Amino acid sequence: MLRSSLFALITLALPVTAHAQCGGGFSNFVSSLKEEAMTGGYDRATVNRFFKGVRQDPAVLKADRAQGVFQKPFVEFSQRLISQGRLDRGRAMSKKYDAIFRRIETTYGIDRGVLLAFWAFETDYGAVQGNFNTLNALVTLAHDCRRPELFRPQVFAALELYSNGDFDPQKTTGAWAGEIGMVQMLPRDILENGVDADGDGHVRLKTSAPDALMSGAKMLSHLGWRPNEPWLQEVKIPADLDLSQTGAYRKKSVAQWQKLGVAPRSGRLANPNMKAALLLPQGHKGPAFLAYPNFDVYFEWNQSFTYVLTAAYFGTRLSGADRYDAGNPDKGLSGSQMKQLQAKLQARGHDVGEIDGILGARTRQAVQQEQKRLGLPADAWPTPALLSRL
Repeated sequence: MLRSSLFALITLALPVTAHAQCGGGFSNFVSSLKEEAMTGGYDRATVNRFFKGVRQDPAVLKADRAQGVFQKPFVEFSQRLISQGRLDRGRAMSKKYDAIFRRIETTYGIDRGVLLAFWAFETDYGAVQGNFNTLNALVTLAHDCRRPELFRPQVFAALELYSNGDFDPQKTTGAWAGEIGMVQMLPRDILENGVDADGDGHVRLKTSAPDALMSGAKMLSHLGWRPNEPWLQEVKIPADLDLSQTGAYRKKSVAQWQKLGVAPRSGRLANPNMKAALLLPQGHKGPAFLAYPNFDVYFEWNQSFTYVLTAAYFGTRLSGADRYDAGNPDKGLSGSQMKQLQAKLQARGHDVGEIDGILGARTRQAVQQEQKRLGLPADAWPTPALLSRL
């Protein structure tokens, strides 16, 4: 999965153009990459060997523009991704790699459920790591003018891995967006956070589960994971709750939520002084969760709210939590209806970003504001009734 916010977090010694070049003839673009690499200190022979045979991959661009799975609502999306087989396999992997998970928990304070969930969703525990040539994918996306500033630096990071003997331009494969290995890390992530956990002298994220898991844990720690703290918990909400106070950007202390009648579905809530957001992914009639500070770190890994919430929830399941209560959410909108809604919201002056049919953060905020204005339950879940009122 693409983790676009990671790219700006790590700075390499190699200079990168402030306004990354893109577009034009592909061969000329590759020539510009070679020149920049040599300016950064790599010898011509190494650069030529690295870029030999690189080509533009149309399948990468097709995959980049076809991420419709994120249009699905949370309940459907999570039930699609979380099968009993994945749960059972996760528990088996927890036992198999108990020693490395204990090291992670001691070193970084990250619960094994968090990493097991990423491992499951990214590559089905290493079984499906992607068959796109990584260098072709990175250069294709750097050449494409949608996000060159994100992908161009990754090409040079791959070159650095190559110079260290940890990347093969012809044989290294992975996801369409250039991620490599069992937990799908980009080249710059590997340079900054790669860990040789099995002691063989190399960081082998494709073949070594200890390396992949420890490296993923280090990256989460680097991104701000707070050791030995929770990340997500299912809760019950009272019927008279002011729903306009819910949402990822409206945080209160756990004690304040308790005073408002929010209660854990099982177990106990976190420290009363800890801040948390109340999430209602499909409105007040669906599942409800308190998201603690560590939940925000998930957005450094992936920008999709639905994916992030599903990954965080799966982590709790793998750590022993019960299956959520799906409730009986109001009917949502189809993809075409969501686009109509976004257009109407935009016409009313709301910034919803791209009209893409995906219920993202800005669309949710706009929906909540319009629900409040119209006297509807302000739970940020758009329904056909809201669409008709607008």
